[in-house]
Amino acid sequence: MMINEIDGVDWESMGHAYGPASDVPGWLRGMASTNPGVRDEAFSHFYSAAHHQGDVYLCTVASLPFLFEMADSPEAPDRASVIGLLLSIGQTCLGMDPEAVYFAPDGTESRAHVDALAVIGGRAEVFVRWVRDRDRLVRRPAIEGLGLFLGDSARAVEVLRSLLPGSGMVERLLIVRTVASVALRDAAVHGAAASWLQALAGNTTEAPEVRLAALVHRARCTPGEIGDAVVPTAVSLLREITPGESGRDDDASCRAGAEPGVAGGSAPAPGVPPQVAAAFEDLERQGRVHAPTTSVLSALHTLLGDRVLERTALLAEQLRSAVPAVRYDAIRMARDLIAQWRGDHTGLVVLLAGCLLPEDAYTSAAAAEALGSLGPVSEPARESLASYVEAARTKHGPRVWAAPERLVRRAHQEAVRVLAGLGDLRALPSVLTALDEGTDAWRAVQVAGHLGEAAGELTPRLSKLLAEVDFSDSSQSMSAGALVSVLRELADPAAAPALASAVTAAVRQEQWGTAVSALNALASFGSGSAFALEVVRPLADVQDLHVRAAATAALWALEGDAAGVVPRLVELLDTHKQSEAVEVLGRIGQAAAPALPRLRKMLTAGYEWTRVYAAAALWDIGGDAEASAVVETLLMAWAENDATSNHVLACLNRMGPAGRPCPGSAKSSRSCVAAAASAASPTTRNCWPPAAPSQPALEQTHADNLPAAGP
Repeated sequence: MMINEIDGVDWESMGHAYGPASDVPGWLRGMASTNPGVRDEAFSHFYSAAHHQGDVYLCTVASLPFLFEMADSPEAPDRASVIGLLLSIGQTCLGMDPEAVYFAPDGTESRAHVDALAVIGGRAEVFVRWVRDRDRLVRRPAIEGLGLFLGDSARAVEVLRSLLPGSGMVERLLIVRTVASVALRDAAVHGAAASWLQALAGNTTEAPEVRLAALVHRARCTPGEIGDAVVPTAVSLLREITPGESGRDDDASCRAGAEPGVAGGSAPAPGVPPQVAAAFEDLERQGRVHAPTTSVLSALHTLLGDRVLERTALLAEQLRSAVPAVRYDAIRMARDLIAQWRGDHTGLVVLLAGCLLPEDAYTSAAAAEALGSLGPVSEPARESLASYVEAARTKHGPRVWAAPERLVRRAHQEAVRVLAGLGDLRALPSVLTALDEGTDAWRAVQVAGHLGEAAGELTPRLSKLLAEVDFSDSSQSMSAGALVSVLRELADPAAAPALASAVTAAVRQEQWGTAVSALNALASFGSGSAFALEVVRPLADVQDLHVRAAATAALWALEGDAAGVVPRLVELLDTHKQSEAVEVLGRIGQAAAPALPRLRKMLTAGYEWTRVYAAAALWDIGGDAEASAVVETLLMAWAENDATSNHVLACLNRMGPAGRPCPGSAKSSRSCVAAAASAASPTTRNCWPPAAPSQPALEQTHADNLPAAGP
């Protein structure tokens, strides 16, 4: 076998993402191992180093002959994965400019992508044999490889079409997609391939899944000519798909057993925060596809783009499907549409809520998680969420938050978290159970801040959990930070003693981030935390600037002694905590007058944000005497960087009539002056901070189905 000649390659002279390629032959041998663990490790190492993030190196090219031999050997234990790796390498190379010169990690020029395509193209005939292999897992990547790499496009289409009868559903959908991909790549076969797809879509003797795929991929061939009948036809075909037929012999259906882990779950490895462990579990779930038609429907949504009404109609049918796998995969698509496009999505939210099925915890967990990601938009699902939560408590008992069945527990927790996020006190019993018993308490902590009406019950429990944090264990810092944050959000002064103790403990263990958060939380209670001055005052002179700035701000909030605070804040103006110091000086107002000379000097800074912060503080401290310089500075910064507009207008709003721009100011265009004058009008001058738009107003701005704006 050629693998025995692997040591004849000068691997040392090549490199990969992490250094010399001397370890590549070991990985190649590992891929041929009969031990599944060894194989998995070998593939993982190769992907992360020799095919790092899709990159192709000389060592990747040198590996290709050995990979082809493994893929072609009946004795190879995992040929499908090897062909999948070949497919990934080839796809990367096809996406790169053949005329471009790229650079290897060592800085040398590389055209490895061209060399790799030459090797793959020279061996592409083997894909014709692989697409007829007895192993369906081998056939699947081979079908895509045939369409990508066989030089004779007409032959590729002919071979692919011949495979359709008798193939499993997943392969048939792959065949249809690959024919369209070949047509898009080669104009010589475009017409014939498109006609075949058109005929296949109308062939009533074919399975509805195949007809749906043909319909969508025919549209892919001419994306600019998608007619009004495509979505209604797709909806009609979706209705024809039945649970007994979907996927036929190889449907990866939606089953409770698909959830990883054992009953009752397992604790994270020592030193790994539970939040991090859960994040990795979430990543694993996101990659799942349950219905073979999901890739087809995703392609159709991509083609439809901004045709939101049609996409909504399609998603509504997906979420109503009689096939559980189709419904499940539609949850993520619906979430993405709602998050990415503005509009009235009440109908889709209600349909997502309809996926909260007590008998199907797997789907319920996904639906609740999707609703949770939508924030206030999930409001129409409130009653369904409450009903689901109550039904779970009735069926599984009041401790269902900690149910031993992993799926039941996760579904209930996700639903409770969404309900709590809406401020609904019907979530409170489960939240209290979590805080009292400790099972996944961190999940309850994340949403407890929305239940302000129950602060009297929540604050003692959260304070107790904060007191139990071991600040010498850095892995608990995330939990400490979350507890501090929620106590601040609940705004219950009864939390102040626990926060003061947390400051002391965090400083002792040099957990500066937690110390800063706790100081900020103490400051939010104002003079009600004055008992903590003995803790706070020494920290206003520590070396760590983050802690010093937070402690100085807390001193002002707790004591209100400008004489003791302003000099410290002026010192901070020459550090990277400048913006925080300026903000506190502005809050102090006239008593911060000793800072005025330094703030005036900051108006000449090169960085526009520095000028904006300084100008705002100048107005808050100096008033009318500083108005002219403040307005000029603000408008100049706005002209330079539109991102400053919110801060600029907020300050002009506080200034009232004094904030009207003078003729000839830097940004005195008609629209700018109108906006600034409106912000500074007498009717709004006392609104600080500026009031947020009402919900109806926000909904109105969504009506045009524009892409959601960034931050």
